[in-house]
Amino acid sequence: MRFSQHLAVSKLWQSWYRPVIAAASTALLSLHTGSLPARAQATAYCQSSVEEVTELDNLRQAAFKGNKDAQTRYSSLVAKRAELLQECRSRTWPQTQAIWLRLYACDIEPGVLEGVLDRIVARGYNHVYVEYFYDGQVLLPEAENRSVWPSAVRVRGKENVDLLAQAIQKGRERGLKVYAWLFTMNFGYTYSQRPDRQQAIARKANGQTSFSELKNNDAETDIKAAEGDVSKVFIDPYHPQARQDYLWVVNAALQRRPDGVLFDYVRYPRGTGTESVVSKVHDLWLYSAATQQSLLQRAGNQKGRELIRRYLSQGFISTKDVEEVNKLYPTEAQPLWQGRRVDATKTVSSVSQLQADLWYLSVAHVVQGIVDFVNLAVAPVQQQGIPAGAVFFPGGNKSVGRGGFDSRLQPWDRFQSTTEWHPMAYANCGNNNSRCIVEEIQRVLSMAPPGTKIIPALAGTWGESLKNRPPLEAQMQAIRRAFPQINGVSHFAYSWQEPEADRDRKFCEPR
Repeated sequence: MRFSQHLAVSKLWQSWYRPVIAAASTALLSLHTGSLPARAQATAYCQSSVEEVTELDNLRQAAFKGNKDAQTRYSSLVAKRAELLQECRSRTWPQTQAIWLRLYACDIEPGVLEGVLDRIVARGYNHVYVEYFYDGQVLLPEAENRSVWPSAVRVRGKENVDLLAQAIQKGRERGLKVYAWLFTMNFGYTYSQRPDRQQAIARKANGQTSFSELKNNDAETDIKAAEGDVSKVFIDPYHPQARQDYLWVVNAALQRRPDGVLFDYVRYPRGTGTESVVSKVHDLWLYSAATQQSLLQRAGNQKGRELIRRYLSQGFISTKDVEEVNKLYPTEAQPLWQGRRVDATKTVSSVSQLQADLWYLSVAHVVQGIVDFVNLAVAPVQQQGIPAGAVFFPGGNKSVGRGGFDSRLQPWDRFQSTTEWHPMAYANCGNNNSRCIVEEIQRVLSMAPPGTKIIPALAGTWGESLKNRPPLEAQMQAIRRAFPQINGVSHFAYSWQEPEADRDRKFCEPR
């Protein structure tokens, strides 16, 4: 055997054989503990054997080298594996087993995308979430891209290649349901560089954008960082231009007829240290023009409007402010705004009460902008009759201390219960401990309306601990024991399971 062949086998062992064997061993061990049905045995997660993977790899390589017999046999075997996958998942927990996937320019080469999808099927997945809008770029062919973002794949002579459409078609041939996965309020660095979009970018009181805040200070989890995802520019969800730009991208995805659409980054960024909590109005992303104007419109009278304006500007209101406002509008009693309840028998509230009411109004306004934006995005998806889902951190909606909130202000408990909920249960509690992961999912279940479809997203790889997290099968068994009603999970990400192959695809840059 030549050295290159030795190397290829070594890589295949590292990325496939060892994790599959480890997963099978775990499954067999669980049979003795009674946690899985006997029929599961070594195929507890519908994974293909080493021999099956090798057979399909060899046939695919021969088929794309022009071997007619191999082409026929390969097509037949792909169809057969699709049937087997469907049959296995129908009787094996979880019925939905999904994986998150980013595509690259290299995937337009003959046989490369097919190889990725074959490996996904071989690992027992029946859903794949293809990243479509991310890092300020969109997975559309250059020739058809009329969005304000550049195409993710830019290769001379391949301007008409539609990778998302290909992934949907080739995925379905293999028994996969293929979702388009989009960033939502994170529009990326390229958007922030457009002079005609500056008013649509979220800002704090000093004019600071999320890019200027995060470029040297990123407190997000290690999950996204592993994907090289650093282009974070969050937009003003109240701005009509941002809404129009985003709906164009959503509708372009729907033209490819995916099996569903997932919305990620439905939130604001999280800071580090004390900045991970917002506790004063100048901490909030309230200072772009559209957000400010829409907040002022929540006033119920002139007194309310003027106090909101002063609160935004100063970060507080004083006794002097209240006195001046009373003189400006002497015919009005209490200052009013949406959600404020007042005692009609009193002509004035205390300054401390007014300030507290203004703080909660400001937070509610930011949160409502997020809810409205995701509802806007979900609407055309549901009109197509396909699932829409929201991706979120279980802790993203927490209150902290007295009047403080997690800086992401992610109101997932207010997302539509008719959408799929995809909580990112990425908690890190050690290589052999899934308890904190289970606790995150428990929090979501405790707040979800009855009937909400919950599909937890897990981080890790098969057969071994990674980044201080247990193997995927250990996390899944813990979830199954704790929440038998959950019947779907997803795994972040393909790049973690095939790191060397993913690197090769990532750095294949024809241009």
